[in-house]
Amino acid sequence: MLKTIFMAGATLASSLFAANAVADWQIDPSNSDVQFVSVKKNTIGEVHHFTQFAGRLSDAGEFSFSIELASVESMIPIRNERMQQMLFEVAAFPKAQLTASLAKQLSGLKAGMNKVDGVEATLSLHGKTQKVMLDLNVAKLGNDLFVTTRKPLLINAKDYALDAGVETLRKVAGLDAIAHAVPVSVSLHLVQK
Repeated sequence: MLKTIFMAGATLASSLFAANAVADWQIDPSNSDVQFVSVKKNTIGEVHHFTQFAGRLSDAGEFSFSIELASVESMIPIRNERMQQMLFEVAAFPKAQLTASLAKQLSGLKAGMNKVDGVEATLSLHGKTQKVMLDLNVAKLGNDLFVTTRKPLLINAKDYALDAGVETLRKVAGLDAIAHAVPVSVSLHLVQK
């Protein structure tokens, strides 16, 4: 009986240790940021961001990240509504989703270290899915990870069937032009759970 209790205790301790050893990281949205820049009239650039997003990184390096497109913030309420309805069409396509493997970047990464690398990812946006290349910096400070784009990811409206929405926005706003290519920058703080 004592042997059975000891074995059960050892198994439980081993399970708890294993669970802690392979803990995932989750994005801390309060210390993270997703921004994009739009250009109108060929000369006026404006920075916008999203306020709601979530993601996780497994201990094995599998990264998944989603953005609530209805949370777009341009600092002008009517423009937010127009982007939600006319561009992103959030009723049909509420999220942008990105997945990638960061196993190579996590391998051997210790506190105080960082790795810079190109990473192939899959981006699903507005019903379209494309492969994209990300130029990332992955840094570890204590138990936290920081994943940032070293160069903005350039999103072309046509690749995601957003070009008609851009044109609709241009007409409604009475503008000569709105750029169809948009740079997106990401700065993510991930905490271990």
